Amino acid sequence: MTRLSVEMLAAETAEPITSAGHAQLGVAVLLGIAVIVLLITKFKLHAFLALTIGSLALGAFAGAPLDKVITSFTSGLGSTVAGVGVLIALGAILGKMLADSGGADQIVDTILAKASKRSMPWAMVLIASVVGLPLFFEVGIVLLIPVVLMVAKRGNYSLMRIGVPALAGLSVMHGLVPPHPGPLVAIDAVQANLGVTLALGVLVAIPTVIIAGPVFSKFAARWVDVPAPDRMIPQRASEELRRRPGFGATLATVLLPVVLMLAKALVDIIVDDPGHLVQRVFDVVGSPLIALLAAVIVGMFTLGMPAGFSKERLSQLVEKGLAPIAGVLLIVGAGGGFKQTLVDSGVGRMILEISDDWSIPALLLAWLIAVAIRLATGSATVATVSAAGLVAPLAADMSTTHAALLVLAIGAGSLFFSHVNDAGFWLVKEYFGLNVGQTVKTWSLMETIISVVAGALVLLLSLII
Repeated sequence: MTRLSVEMLAAETAEPITSAGHAQLGVAVLLGIAVIVLLITKFKLHAFLALTIGSLALGAFAGAPLDKVITSFTSGLGSTVAGVGVLIALGAILGKMLADSGGADQIVDTILAKASKRSMPWAMVLIASVVGLPLFFEVGIVLLIPVVLMVAKRGNYSLMRIGVPALAGLSVMHGLVPPHPGPLVAIDAVQANLGVTLALGVLVAIPTVIIAGPVFSKFAARWVDVPAPDRMIPQRASEELRRRPGFGATLATVLLPVVLMLAKALVDIIVDDPGHLVQRVFDVVGSPLIALLAAVIVGMFTLGMPAGFSKERLSQLVEKGLAPIAGVLLIVGAGGGFKQTLVDSGVGRMILEISDDWSIPALLLAWLIAVAIRLATGSATVATVSAAGLVAPLAADMSTTHAALLVLAIGAGSLFFSHVNDAGFWLVKEYFGLNVGQTVKTWSLMETIISVVAGALVLLLSLII
């Protein structure tokens, strides 16, 4: 890759960047990010356009030739979409199939039928975590909010006691557990092992979601006591279906890609022989592409056919599932282009040297950078892809487990304190019928708890493994 600026020459020759070089690059990064933040927050520009313009601005501020900046941005965009674009598309198809077939409703109704009043917050966490695995966060909210509102109204529960655990389950999956776009992009950027990241992500997610969900919901229910708004209870997908898939088949389909990817990670640890037949087989079936593709194909038989979907209906379902992710793919791709611009301008090298000089643990630095970008832009995905680009060089000498923890530190930081510049903030506010202050006391504080608890657990794990 062609380097953009004279500062990168020092990195290529393993010479430290000078203080003047640090200053120029530091100013370029701050101005580039400021352009992105200003375009998103002040001018309400789409994140794809903001990231594209911000990348060009970064290169210009760094004093690089514009044609080299364009080359870096387009190559970064292309490699990112090539690495995670198909996975995001497959995840979207599986999520759409799960929702439209009534499979998600089947999981929800089965678990709720077995849950007592005391265990209901825990049931909501379980439902959100399972259903949220293949779904984008916004889709998960739209799918589960009707359930939350109906349970709160029919069972006479506090809305926050039921709603906060559901939101916590969705948010933790979104930030920490692949195949969600954010973790996938970070894994691709730092070259982490997906299976190990998935396993450690689940390990961090469990205590995090317990603290931010059922435990915190007790306090949230005291601070904000509001009834479930009747006007926000929409029709559920399965209400217009004559039949829907079984609970066991639906659960197996949702968990299939997770099981395959974890199995690959386990075989890699136990066998540890790239030439061994078993490891070669699991390297294929446990790859994210094959694991998600298998779940989609299996889902056509376990979800689509039991719901009575014809071949034409399944084809339309796939098309409808792909349509909404165009924006997500472009944002993720542009984030990859911004990341590559950062790397080629020498910013990654600068971060590496600064972290050595300041003796800041790499995981803490990654968390802090993601927090700063999250607070500024309001987007967890933008925070993840930008932070991953900045700290990617730190993973060069890391072990497999610590590279995975670096991904999780970025994911945890990207969830910090959602506020008025985050679309999720307004989505929760409107669905739950809250005012801005009530949304901050519940949703924003819950997101902060997730970020801090997950970040602390990642740091703790780094001392143990």
